[in-house]
Amino acid sequence: MQPSRIPATIITGFLGSGKTTLLRSIMKKNVNKRIAIIVNEFGSLGIDGEILKKCAVPGCEEENIVELANGCICCTVADEFLPTMESLLNRPSPPQHIIIETSGLALPKPLIKAFNWPDIKTKMTVDGVVTVVDSPAVIAGRFADDPEKIAQQRQADPSLDHDNPLQEVFEDQLNSADLVLLNKVDLITSEQLEYLTDEIKKQIPKAVKILPLSHGKIEPEVILGIHAEAENDLQTRPSHHDSVDEDHEHDDFTSFVVDIPPVSSPKALENKLLQLTNLHDILRIKGYIQIIDKPMRLEIHGVGERFSYHFDRPWYQDEHPQGKLIIIGQKSINQKAIQAALETQI
Repeated sequence: MQPSRIPATIITGFLGSGKTTLLRSIMKKNVNKRIAIIVNEFGSLGIDGEILKKCAVPGCEEENIVELANGCICCTVADEFLPTMESLLNRPSPPQHIIIETSGLALPKPLIKAFNWPDIKTKMTVDGVVTVVDSPAVIAGRFADDPEKIAQQRQADPSLDHDNPLQEVFEDQLNSADLVLLNKVDLITSEQLEYLTDEIKKQIPKAVKILPLSHGKIEPEVILGIHAEAENDLQTRPSHHDSVDEDHEHDDFTSFVVDIPPVSSPKALENKLLQLTNLHDILRIKGYIQIIDKPMRLEIHGVGERFSYHFDRPWYQDEHPQGKLIIIGQKSINQKAIQAALETQI
């Protein structure tokens, strides 16, 4: 029987934590629910939505996937998110469950609050907020404040006296969670997993289930059917931005798209991207590439110094095989230098 209110699951997590992989895993195993997916990305190139639409999994059909690629969903709730939800609800056969994959820079709490809007509250509920954690990245301290680096920044800019914005985003995502998934545990030791679990338990203000997983593989019933009604439980989900009514900007971050000429080999591209990441402190790289003399399109993802890639499908006959990468970093990143390096033959 269709529930009185349609449940929605919010999947959040930092850049490259594995949200899209998790979502694909859920869809592969789902056979009993009509699910709609909303994908929000920071930047104009909808890589994650494209990955899902072409995944050849029942339920991943294009009409069931909605992309919001014009800005962070937590900043465009009224303009984009609410009309999208109303459109889904007004379908002849509305979804039985909605999954929202936020951008890696999104704060979950403003999105949860949107479910209290009059036009939504009686029709939908937040079934649960799932936060995906990049375990090896956190173990490596990518989201912890670096006192030496902060000191250097303050010396260069005396007005810079706020906390690391990356750390704030990470903590807000944890604080909003009903379930925390420690992804990529195959890349850390059992001792590191135990340490990470204990540290996250200390950070979260309420008792939350923390589960380890690898490659985003999990049974859908673990994710769907939490019954948290999170929109009625805002007080237990503190945010760094509560004092400013959670009206935040993403001026600390920037993203841009680079057109990439055909590349000689995946390894040559990885070496180039690794070099640029170390030079410019790039946070996230993702996109599609044309490899010389290969009919297949290369899908590539990078987080810090870790890269993964595979050939995902042939280039379609009616499309121009143009390689594109989306680069995400802090606003001080040298965009011109990165573009110049990538637009040359690799």
